[in-house]
Amino acid sequence: MTLTPPTTPVIPPTGSLIPADAPFSAQQEAWLAGFIAGIAAAGRRETNAGDTPTATVDVLFGTQTGNSEFVAGELVAGARARGLGGTATALDAVTPEQLAAMSHVLVVTSTYGEGELPDNAGLFWEALQSDTAPRLEGLRYAVLGLGDRGYDDFCQAAKLIDTRLEQLGAGRLHERVDCDVDFEDPAAEWTTAVLDRLVAETGTTTAAPAPTAEAPRAPRSPWNKRTPYRSKLAVNRLLSSPASAKEIRHYEFDLGDSGITYEAGDALAVVPLNDPALVGELLEHLGASGDEETARLLRTELEIRTPSKELIAELVERAPSSELAAVVAHGDRSDLDSWLWGRDVLDLLRDAGPTAAPTLPELLPLLRPLQARQYSISSSPLAHPDRIHLTVASVRYGGRYEGVASTYLADRVGGDGAEDAAVGIYLHPNAAFSVPADDDAPMVMIGPGTGIAPFRGFLHERAARGATGRNWLFFGDQHRATDFVYEEELAELRERGVLTELDLAFSRDQAEKIYVQTRMREQSRELYAWLEEGAHVYVCGDASRMAKDVEAALLGVIAEQRGRGDDDAAEYLADLRRTKRYVRDVY
Repeated sequence: MTLTPPTTPVIPPTGSLIPADAPFSAQQEAWLAGFIAGIAAAGRRETNAGDTPTATVDVLFGTQTGNSEFVAGELVAGARARGLGGTATALDAVTPEQLAAMSHVLVVTSTYGEGELPDNAGLFWEALQSDTAPRLEGLRYAVLGLGDRGYDDFCQAAKLIDTRLEQLGAGRLHERVDCDVDFEDPAAEWTTAVLDRLVAETGTTTAAPAPTAEAPRAPRSPWNKRTPYRSKLAVNRLLSSPASAKEIRHYEFDLGDSGITYEAGDALAVVPLNDPALVGELLEHLGASGDEETARLLRTELEIRTPSKELIAELVERAPSSELAAVVAHGDRSDLDSWLWGRDVLDLLRDAGPTAAPTLPELLPLLRPLQARQYSISSSPLAHPDRIHLTVASVRYGGRYEGVASTYLADRVGGDGAEDAAVGIYLHPNAAFSVPADDDAPMVMIGPGTGIAPFRGFLHERAARGATGRNWLFFGDQHRATDFVYEEELAELRERGVLTELDLAFSRDQAEKIYVQTRMREQSRELYAWLEEGAHVYVCGDASRMAKDVEAALLGVIAEQRGRGDDDAAEYLADLRRTKRYVRDVY
C-alpha cells in the first residue's frame, strides 16, 4: 500500500505546541522549541518529496582574514550551478533556533589564536555549546576546516563545531576535511564531493536556479599565490628612528598594469625568498654546496627559518640525547617555543650532530612549503589608486636569525645592488575589516605599533570621501622620540579635522608603563559616549596580548559606564560584534 504524503506539514508551527502557561522553565522551553523546529524541518523535507526536487543549502562561515568567506562564496556558486538554492552567512549571524530550522548546512571555518573560533563565529559557538542549545535531528551537515599544520591546534575550530553538531543529533552529510595553508585544491575537492552528494540525496535537478537579486560576484584576479604579480618596490623608507630598538619601514608597491584594485582594510600577500646566505650555509652543512637545483628549491619553495613539527619529531627520534630531545621530553609547549625562539633549521641540524642529522634527500620532505606573508595595507585606493602601501617591522633577533619576508623587503628587493628588482604580490581582500559605509558614523581605531597600518588607510579613505564622521585613534609604542611613526602625517590630519582625537601611549617614557588600554580607561566616559552614538570600533595588532588586553579594557569601560555588571557589558559587546561595529584584524 502506498501512502500519499500530506500537502501540509504534520507538525504545526513551533509556538503553537508550547502553551504560554506550560510548566516549563525558560531553559526547558528553549530546548523543546529547538527540538520541535528540527522535527518540523524534517517534516518539510518529507512534504516536498513528491514535488519538483528542490533544496536549499545554508553555507555558514567563520573567518578572520577572508579565506573561509571566499570558500563559502565558491560553495554557494557551485550549489546554484547544480540547481540548489544557496546562501552564505557569517556564523555569528545565526542563532541555534535558526540553525535548527535549516535542513542542509555546510560550515567553513578557520581557527584563530590558540584553537579558538574566529571573531565572527565566537558568539555562535558560545550559544551552540550551551545547555540550552536545541536538538538538531532534522539537520544534515558537513564541515570544512582551514588552518595551518604548524600549529598544535590545527583546525580546532572546525573539529569543535563538527563534534558539537553530531552531539546535538545532526546527521553528517560528508566527513570533515581539514585543510593546510595551501587550502585551494583540497577545499575544491571537498566542495565537489559535498555538492554532488547533496544533489544525489535531495534529488535536485541540474536546471539553472531562478535568478537572484544579489549583486554579481567580482571577477577573480589572475594574481594569486601560484601566479603572483611581479611588482616594483617603489619606496622603501625607514619610519622609526635609527636609535629605536625597532626597525619599522614604509613600503610602496607599484601596481603597474596589474589591474589590481583594493579597498582600505585589505591585506597584501608578499611572496618572499629565503636569504641566499642561509641557503649556502645549509647546503655546505649538508655537503651539497654545488647543487644549484637544490639551492633554488631551498631559496624559493621551502621554509628553512622555522622548523616544521615533522622535522622536530624526526630529529628527536634520531638524536634522543640532543638538547632538543630533552626539551621535548618535558612536554611543555611553552618551553619548546622558548627554546626554538631564534633557532632555524640549520641550528637544529647542528644540535642533532653529524651522525644523527638527516641527509639532504631525507631532509627535503620534512620542510614545509615557503608561504607568502600577509600585511595589512596602510593606504586608501582613493588616495593612492596606483600603489599599495605597507607598514612593516623588520624582524631581527641578532645573529643569523631574521624574519623571512620583512628582511627580504628591507634588504634584498629593489635599489642598487639588490638581488631582486621586483617582488611577487597578490591581494588578500578582507571585507569584514573596512571603513563604515555610513560616512557620518564615528570611528574608533586602536592600533599600537604597526597596528596603525590599516588606520592610516582608513583616515585617508575618509578624507578622500569627505566623510563627516568623527575619527579617534589610540596609538602607542615604546618611546615617542624614536617610535612615533607617521607623526607629521597624523598632525596634518588633525589640523585638517580628519583625525578628531588622538590618544598616545608610549610605554617606556615613564617609570610606570602606559599602554593604549590605559588611555582607553582614562577616556572611559567619552569612549562610551561614542559607542552610544553609533561608533564603529576597530582593533589591529598583536593577538596574543594586546588584543586581549584591549578587549578587557573595552568591557571594563562598558561595565563602568552602564553600571549593570559584567554580564550586561559582555552582551553589549556581543551586540557590537553582531552588528559588525566591533571588528579586529589581529595576528
